[in-house]
Amino acid sequence: MTPRKAQVERNTKETRIRADLNIDGTGQYEIRTGIRFFDHMLESFARHGGFDLALSADGDLDVDQHHTVEDCGIVLGQAFASALGDKTGILRSGYFLMPMDESLAAAAVDLSGRPALVYQAPARFRLVGDLQVELLHDFFDGFVSHCGANLHLRILYGRSSHHRIEALFKCWAKAMRFACSRDARLKDQLPSTKGVLAKGA
Repeated sequence: MTPRKAQVERNTKETRIRADLNIDGTGQYEIRTGIRFFDHMLESFARHGGFDLALSADGDLDVDQHHTVEDCGIVLGQAFASALGDKTGILRSGYFLMPMDESLAAAAVDLSGRPALVYQAPARFRLVGDLQVELLHDFFDGFVSHCGANLHLRILYGRSSHHRIEALFKCWAKAMRFACSRDARLKDQLPSTKGVLAKGA
């Protein structure tokens, strides 16, 4: 099957971001956002999802991390939407429960074309590494809005904030991997009784 790939570039007065995505990759990555812990989480997403992802961001980090983190979510959502095309033959939805040592997180996604986010992962500290943790809500909101996905994320428990967040990104990756997977039996079918899975449908 033809690999599902996308290149997205988004330039504003606040950020300049480029993403190259291959959904049918092997988990190779090259991430540079200027926020090292955020890089680490996106690297985990690519590796555990089996996605090839190159993402570079040059943002106004001298002001705040907000624009960079949120806009990376927007660009990643656009890349998945473009690479998935009309979504014929995909499984469409997926979920995963991921332990990370003493922490446990859950993710469920439906590539329905309709954006919705339920985010139950309260920040226990302002920073984990060099990342302002509260901005992850904005990242995922940007992703669902531009991918056209329902995404439910929850950290169930955990002591280490690093483990809690990493478990969240890993289970999101696994849920996305399953949702994007193609089913040979349904290769000519769109997984919807509406006949369309476009954004807003």
